[in-house]
Amino acid sequence: MKVLVTGHAGYIGSVLVEHLLSSGHQVTGLDSFLYEGCDFLPVRASIEERRIDIRDVAPVDFEGFDAVVHLAALSNDPLGALDPQLTRAINLEGSIRLARAAREAGVSRFVFASSCSMYGASSGDDILDEGAPLRPLTAYAESKVRAEEALAGLADPDFCVVLMRNATVYGLSPRLRLDVVLNNLTAWAVTTGAIRLLSDGRSWRPLIHVTDLARVTEALLLVPADEISARSLNVGSNGQNYRIRDLAAIVSEVAGVPVELAKGAESDPRSYRVDFGRLARLLPDLEFEWDASRGARELVDAFVTEGLTREMFDGPAFFRLRRLRELLASARLGSDLRPARPSIAAR
Repeated sequence: MKVLVTGHAGYIGSVLVEHLLSSGHQVTGLDSFLYEGCDFLPVRASIEERRIDIRDVAPVDFEGFDAVVHLAALSNDPLGALDPQLTRAINLEGSIRLARAAREAGVSRFVFASSCSMYGASSGDDILDEGAPLRPLTAYAESKVRAEEALAGLADPDFCVVLMRNATVYGLSPRLRLDVVLNNLTAWAVTTGAIRLLSDGRSWRPLIHVTDLARVTEALLLVPADEISARSLNVGSNGQNYRIRDLAAIVSEVAGVPVELAKGAESDPRSYRVDFGRLARLLPDLEFEWDASRGARELVDAFVTEGLTREMFDGPAFFRLRRLRELLASARLGSDLRPARPSIAAR
């Protein structure tokens, strides 16, 4: 297939592009490159790249493509809190504009990367399927809920809309993120000699390795439209619902370091344990290759080999919010997160 990936230069996108290329697909990337230069490993894939903000796309940008995989977004809760209105403009309104442009251009499949975070705060240890109530607790999660609703309404017989409610991603990527839970715990272990829990660790999180997510995404490009279009789909595996404290224990064992509770640590209201049965039924031959223990080992080995330091961990390169604040403070971005225009004096 000829596939356009938005957010291709990001944490998930850089892994997905390599996977799609290795499977024989033709891939083009579209990104605003907010995290340009924030690489942890060399990027091996060489593809056509388009430097476009999703708020500015037009149908001409999608002509000739069979599918669009839409990853681009302000991609976590802290980013969403930076400016809730801007989060809405990018994650919701930008996604709708993009999908409409793709449909007008004749794209037949639109894959939307959403999040299990839209379940918010579940009751106790209840396991949540796609019909569970949505309780978004943050601007980011709210934007994903509203975008999913709007995109489902755009589906028609010629435009298949795939709605992926992804588990929290972990694992090694050329465009590393250390603001996702397992990666963060492992970086604490390697760079400080201890794991620091900022909450009491009782909250549930479903996890998926970034490589497994790439494999699922490719598979969903090929599922018959009548089996999947406009139907929400939890993406992950039932065996990878973890409490945060259990993830800390796994990393502690792998890295050989103690677990410390931060002073004043309280419970995290974001807690959701998710049922992935629909995905298992839809893709019965799919086997997940990774779990948290293997992922923690991969990360520890890479962090040691590549020399991840405390200074790098404390810096902006691998934390999305820190990076945007750096760009804003240096006036390289305007308040709308578009590249700042040079002043008249500078010209």
